[in-house]
Amino acid sequence: MFKKGIILCLSAVFFIFTSCSTYHYEGAAVGGAVGGVTGAILDSKNHWRGGVIGAAIGAIAGATIADVSVRGARDASRQGRPVEYRTEDGRGYYRAEPVGQPYYPNEQTKCRKVNERIWEDGRLVKDTIKEVCEGERYERRY
Repeated sequence: MFKKGIILCLSAVFFIFTSCSTYHYEGAAVGGAVGGVTGAILDSKNHWRGGVIGAAIGAIAGATIADVSVRGARDASRQGRPVEYRTEDGRGYYRAEPVGQPYYPNEQTKCRKVNERIWEDGRLVKDTIKEVCEGERYERRY
């Protein structure tokens, strides 16, 4: 019964991530690795069980955080003003703020730098500057 539950859980995680972008994959990989190691350490009776459960939860959390980061940076770049997200319990806080004016590396692409900050329990845990570019692609097709 337990093996069927693990297989079902892993299958669900696999199907969730089949339609994700590269950002989701990266976030899920990091979250899964950290969650798997943490779960294996915390579950003293069965390290495999803790590792599998921790990896599944970590992968979902990592992909969610990556999605918030990509969406927040894109919205801040498009709107030209800061974007903020908070968790329901108030412990997590995300802020993306555009830095400077947009620039154009070529005639079809508009880029802007965005400063991303993430706080957990009032502590700054991430402070990065990300470049967000949007472009239009024109192809001659018949």
